[in-house]
Amino acid sequence: MSKTNQSGTAGSAGNNNDIYNIVLLIVDIVVLVAKFWIAIVEELFKAFTTRPQSNVAGQFVLITGAGHGMGKEMALQYGALGAKVICWDVNEQTNSQTVKEVKQAGGTAFGYVCNVVKREDIVELAAKVRKEHGFISVVVNNAGIMPCHPLLEHTEQETRLMYDINVLAHFWIIQAFLPDMVERNEGSIVALSSCAGLFGLPNLVPYCGTKFAVRGYMAALAEELRLKNPQTNVKLTTIFPYMIDTGLCKNPRFRFPNLFKLIPPQEAAASIIEAQREGLEEAAIPRRFVAIEKIGRLIPRKAMRLVNDFLDTGVDSDKH
Repeated sequence: MSKTNQSGTAGSAGNNNDIYNIVLLIVDIVVLVAKFWIAIVEELFKAFTTRPQSNVAGQFVLITGAGHGMGKEMALQYGALGAKVICWDVNEQTNSQTVKEVKQAGGTAFGYVCNVVKREDIVELAAKVRKEHGFISVVVNNAGIMPCHPLLEHTEQETRLMYDINVLAHFWIIQAFLPDMVERNEGSIVALSSCAGLFGLPNLVPYCGTKFAVRGYMAALAEELRLKNPQTNVKLTTIFPYMIDTGLCKNPRFRFPNLFKLIPPQEAAASIIEAQREGLEEAAIPRRFVAIEKIGRLIPRKAMRLVNDFLDTGVDSDKH
């Protein structure tokens, strides 16, 4: 065959290949558009219907910071649903009281002392819990601290401790329990972020940083698990509570108290458990706050600051 014929044949093959790739791209775009709108319709439908809730009866649910506040309330409510609650807290006395109250209400609970600041303690205790109880179906990263004062008044120790408890402890706990969930392709991880993980707030600069971090790592982990296994049944739920009446938020400020009031811990715990059982990826308390944050990001910052100043809602310093 002459060089001219060879060149013509190669050119023809190249053109055919280009046409094939273009057709393939068009098909991919059509499929993407179809799936895109189907997904939107499905989510709109779910928004206006009641989602089925998974049954937690008989399952082991581990909660950090179970000795007080939200952790204690979640332990009581999970216990009432028939779950076997594993309570972790650094305070043995208050943690034992939570276990006692769960049992008095007819539930099942086990208490363990754990300082979540220490990675080696988490790893050791996680191995003990798995050995004694087997598979842990639900892990709730709840433990957290919230100093409230201007950034320049935060000490190094205070800031480091906040990140150790509010963020790094989550990593060590997830690394301890996630492998079993991935292997069995089941289980739930719940992480307590905050509305301070949706909006930046004065007197809470380091705290906001920790809660934005929780939102970020949970979103990234969800993608990591999805790409590893598109049919993954391991559920990740990030919770964004508004100010809850547990004493953690010492000096809340409201211009309109009927509109922005402290949420009772019983109500907040029920909402968190509902979100976990429904398998929601994100849920605020109240629910509307996630939507408000998304809409707010479409509005120029200067305009949003005018709204924020008008509402005048936040947290005053705990040092004055």
